[in-house]
Amino acid sequence: MNTIFNKLYWKIAVLFVSMLLLLGVAYTFYSTYVAQQYFQETSQRLNKELAEYVRDHVTTFNEDGTVNTKAIQDIMHSMMVINPSVEVYLLDTEGTIKTYVAPKKKVKLEKVNLDPIKTFIANEGNTYISGDDPRDANAQKIFSAAKIIEKDSVSQAETLKGYYYVILASEKQGSAAATVAGSYILQLGLVGFGMILLGALLIALFLIWVLTRNLRVIIDTVRRFKEGDTKARIPSPEKNDLPLLATTFNSMADTIVQNIDELKAVENLRRELIANISHDLRTPLAIMRGYVETMQMKNGDLSAEERDKYLSIIMASNDKLSKMVSQLFELSKLEAKQIQPNKEPFLIEELAQDVFHKYQILADKKGVQMDLKLDEKLPLVFADISLVERVMQNLMDNALKFTPADGKVTIELNKLPESVEIKISDTGPGIPEDEQSFIFERYQKQTKNGNKLGTGLGLAIVKKILEIHNSTVSVISKPNEGATFLFKLPEYSMA
Repeated sequence: MNTIFNKLYWKIAVLFVSMLLLLGVAYTFYSTYVAQQYFQETSQRLNKELAEYVRDHVTTFNEDGTVNTKAIQDIMHSMMVINPSVEVYLLDTEGTIKTYVAPKKKVKLEKVNLDPIKTFIANEGNTYISGDDPRDANAQKIFSAAKIIEKDSVSQAETLKGYYYVILASEKQGSAAATVAGSYILQLGLVGFGMILLGALLIALFLIWVLTRNLRVIIDTVRRFKEGDTKARIPSPEKNDLPLLATTFNSMADTIVQNIDELKAVENLRRELIANISHDLRTPLAIMRGYVETMQMKNGDLSAEERDKYLSIIMASNDKLSKMVSQLFELSKLEAKQIQPNKEPFLIEELAQDVFHKYQILADKKGVQMDLKLDEKLPLVFADISLVERVMQNLMDNALKFTPADGKVTIELNKLPESVEIKISDTGPGIPEDEQSFIFERYQKQTKNGNKLGTGLGLAIVKKILEIHNSTVSVISKPNEGATFLFKLPEYSMA
């Protein structure tokens, strides 16, 4: 198991143990509280008639109406001998303590609240309730209570004379109960809960281990991918406990691998491009250098005709070099998306006519026939006129280059639904089928009679310009039957 999972596993385990400890402490104190409440309620119900017993077995008042203190204290002492946990108090009708029997005579209250006593008597002692503890102003104790009623011997009228108030849990018993409670909490907490905690911890660690098995698979797959295993994928991601994470990783891994393959392809193409460009740049430079050196060596021996010839060759090589560099810059800007089309409506037939007339002179010099075919009522198109002109020029350059003398180059514009189709055809040697899918890639040169012609950048520029117009260029060609390049431009809509 790797370090990352170790940390996560033990973090979960520590958090789980901490939660168990908190719950255990809460449970221990709550169970102790409930146990004490149960004991007190049971004790109160068992001794609910104790106050009535005292009342029924002692003459509370003398014949002159005074409290029979001696008789009361005698029976109270007798009760305390039998049950030392009780404390007996005689209250008047206002709750004032008239006499009592309590250990060490330590009584802090002179009067107790009668509301709990009245509730106890009204419910005949069947309701758990606590009242004031005369020996502790801040404490509440369970009790038994009974009314002291005096009957008139003549009228039989009953008069409330006071209450017997018996505390069922004395201070001594409370101290003992606290000691026992502490021992109970210790036993329950350290022994009982300790065993439960240990069992729960072992079960929890096992369950965490089982429940995180899919997470371990994900972590292991990520580690393998990081170490170079690009084929590593999370199996059955939809069945994983973390399907979104598993699916996302697999998708991310596929994208990374695809990007790596694309980068490798680009790098290979870059190396080929640099090699080819280096060769093509070196050729005109070598020609220029050779003729310049010849002119320097034969400066005085060259005739005016030879000098003009050499200068013409140097100028032609310079033009070729300049055009190549210009195409490289243009293609680089297009690939870097630094050129954005400035689209506007224009008449495509006017642009076609301009291009036709510009190339007419070049075609005449080469002995190539030019033809222009236009559909009637061609609509406006919506595009960047300068970039579209560049596309047509590159295609015309390509057509004239491969068309032999007495051949023919045709520019044709056809109206289609919602677009205009532009075709440029030649009667050259055509393009083999196995080369047609590559001719628009940068630096893929076309050949004529086995010889490579041009830099191979013109058609790549055409493709990039049409891509930023959301259009494509295609070729129709058969060997020895010429080639037709065609593309479409959208019709301008006023809506």
